[in-house]
Amino acid sequence: MPSGIISVCKFVGTISLGLLTGVSTSLATLTLPSLLTLPTAVTARSTLSYLSSKTRVLSSYLRHITTFTLFSAYLLSPRRYRHPYLLYTSIFTFISGPGVDYAIAYREGTNERRIGLELEAQRDDANGEQVRQAVERMRFTEGVRATVAGVAFAMEVVGIWGDGA
Repeated sequence: MPSGIISVCKFVGTISLGLLTGVSTSLATLTLPSLLTLPTAVTARSTLSYLSSKTRVLSSYLRHITTFTLFSAYLLSPRRYRHPYLLYTSIFTFISGPGVDYAIAYREGTNERRIGLELEAQRDDANGEQVRQAVERMRFTEGVRATVAGVAFAMEVVGIWGDGA
């Protein structure tokens, strides 16, 4: 298999993983805390629901691109040059989505989607405390995602550096 295709897969995977890490980090540290400064709970709730739906789609795209390209680079590499960091990084990236959601739901004993649906159902009657809890929950979730994706990104950068690609 031509090494050019493998190098392109590694490059695209690394860039996508960096973007995924950046999205989760900026959400956890900048965007979500600023929602708590909005003047009304209705505004904060509608902004949170918009932000969470758009973030879910973008993160899903980036996660799938990263997982596909890095796993493809692993599979397309000659057996002598198959480095396990590609496999580990693609697994960490995949886990950063549904794995984190499952772990947090298991830890809290609740279903995050149910809470999101409750916020949607309360269109006209927004409680500031419930919105604050939803923002804090999403902030914690995105922080965990940023940590998992950051570990995967560091592993990928060190792996590519050691790989010489």
